[in-house]
Amino acid sequence: MKNTAFTQYHIDLGAKMAPFAGYNMPIQYEGINEEHRIVREGVGVFDVSHMGEFWVKGPKAFAFTQKVTTNDVAALTDGKVQYSAFPNGKGGLVDDLLVYRIDAETYLLVVNAANIDKDWAHCSGIAKEMGLEIGKELYNASDEIAQLAVQGPLALKAMQKIVDQPIEDMEYYTFKKLNVAGIKDAIFSTTGYTGSGGCEIYVANEDAPKLWKAVFEAGAEFGIKPIGLGARDTLRLEKGFCLYGHDIDDNRSTIEAGLGWITKFVDGNDFIDRALFEQQKNESTKQRLKGFEMVEKGIPRQHYEVVNAQGEIIGEVTSGTMSPMMKVGIGMAYLNKGYWKTDTEIFIRVRNKDLKAKVVTLPIYKE
Repeated sequence: MKNTAFTQYHIDLGAKMAPFAGYNMPIQYEGINEEHRIVREGVGVFDVSHMGEFWVKGPKAFAFTQKVTTNDVAALTDGKVQYSAFPNGKGGLVDDLLVYRIDAETYLLVVNAANIDKDWAHCSGIAKEMGLEIGKELYNASDEIAQLAVQGPLALKAMQKIVDQPIEDMEYYTFKKLNVAGIKDAIFSTTGYTGSGGCEIYVANEDAPKLWKAVFEAGAEFGIKPIGLGARDTLRLEKGFCLYGHDIDDNRSTIEAGLGWITKFVDGNDFIDRALFEQQKNESTKQRLKGFEMVEKGIPRQHYEVVNAQGEIIGEVTSGTMSPMMKVGIGMAYLNKGYWKTDTEIFIRVRNKDLKAKVVTLPIYKE
């Protein structure tokens, strides 16, 4: 099992540790509900160093990135970030990811920790076909980079104290290369997985201790706290953000997952599976991922059956929890056509009881 550059800090702070994606990761410190509230109302810090990072460089970098991802890379300019997905050539997804445009011939692909090896095999196979040099023009830097996600409405105000340029007015999904706490050329990105604002900061592993110390010193006056992966999951679910292996996988397309907005059918964007995804967009799909909220008391969980009033199975829950902010059960599920409209009555089968719920628009929790 791997450690991140911050693992010892989590252990010293008394975090409940557990294996996740091959890493020894903090699941919680004070408790999921309290950590969730801290991020929604103040500022919290996640160690996300387990995420994967692939560099794409050289004259074929754009063509490669455009081919392997569903979004339109041509729409990116230097300093912009894009949410996207890797189609697998069979109508499903290898992973979802972030695409950073450093310049016209340099891109950074940030992938999920659990999928690093799978993503690398997929990308390197296509790169070889396109004539990119593996290890140079496509380079796996996952083991070299430490990353902290500083999230919450007070995150940028706190981080302004340790950077050398204005950041509080940065647009969502943009980044700068900054001097952060004396660390040169750190990537400072206004992205995150919580829906409460903030940033993600990438540095080399050797600079991790300096970053950790500076982030927590800067955030002290704002009540900054370390946050575990448990709250990361409840935070993303309240906002309707997909989690690979739950809401998206090798068998579901971006269209089925409600991610048509990251699937761009524009001229020149001939990504893998384009024709199939375009057909699904035009002709619809049998099922679609939708958010829901419990009407009757109960906590939905992954794989619970969704039924209609007659007890007929119409779908399956992909993610579910008790919302720390709303105090009701919430989740996402793939539902059959005919049950997609907001406020449609559905039932979640919880321990052989069919509990009433309703379809809601995303995000489920609206601040």
